[in-house]
Amino acid sequence: MVLLKAFKFLFFLLILVSCSKNNIENSSIKEKSLELQVLEAYNIGMDALEGGDVLYAAKKFNEVETLFPQSDLAPKSALMAAYSYYTQDYYGDSIAELKRFIKVYPYHKDLSYAHYLMGVCFFEQIVDEKKDLQSIRNAKTKFDFILMEYPNTEYALDAEFKISLIDDILASKEMYIGRYYFDKKKWISAINRFRTVVDEYDTTIYTAEALHRLVEVHYTIGLIDEAEKYAQLLGYNYGSSEWYENTYSLFDKNYKIKKKNRFKNIKKKNKKVLKKFKSLFE
Repeated sequence: MVLLKAFKFLFFLLILVSCSKNNIENSSIKEKSLELQVLEAYNIGMDALEGGDVLYAAKKFNEVETLFPQSDLAPKSALMAAYSYYTQDYYGDSIAELKRFIKVYPYHKDLSYAHYLMGVCFFEQIVDEKKDLQSIRNAKTKFDFILMEYPNTEYALDAEFKISLIDDILASKEMYIGRYYFDKKKWISAINRFRTVVDEYDTTIYTAEALHRLVEVHYTIGLIDEAEKYAQLLGYNYGSSEWYENTYSLFDKNYKIKKKNRFKNIKKKNKKVLKKFKSLFE
């Protein structure tokens, strides 16, 4: 009787061990199969991206995240999905993917790239500075963020370059509106626009003109002291520019006539010298 009980216990134990072993093997097979599925989806996504089918590529990269969100390929796939959309100008989709990446992977090593690519997506949506003001401001905000948070990365140099282009665009817009107000004799509005260029976009190509326009407005409305102040500032910083010459002519009405006569005299003198020089070979 005791022997029978021992035999039954041994038999039951063997069954448990066998079942446990099968479960471990099945689990191992499933895990291996999942890793293979993830790798396969990622490779298919890369092939689709290289082939130009960006929508299918993004779909496969998203599938990698869904299948195995804990894998190392998950965040990489999220970035690749965003990049896939970007390559074919699906900027809205790319930005949405990048925002999700930043939220889900806030400490990832490629976080700087995610911010940079988002800035580029905003930047490349700029077509007309008079219409795309929101895209301009979003791009500037993002590139300023990169310079502040990631100054030593490879993206900082390009961010700085793009900020200078954005500032030129914003200054151009201010000048366009300022000239319009000047033509309509809305002096205060014109002054505010030109002052914005001088105060906020002083490194752009429009600063000299903005200073001249400030001289012009103040001179026109009779504020001569203010006009002279801006004229001195223009002369100190841009004394050799055409805008300083235009400003100078406001205060000296005969300046252009004198300048024209001066060039005529120089030409006459040059002709005399050339004539004398030619006579040496006759």
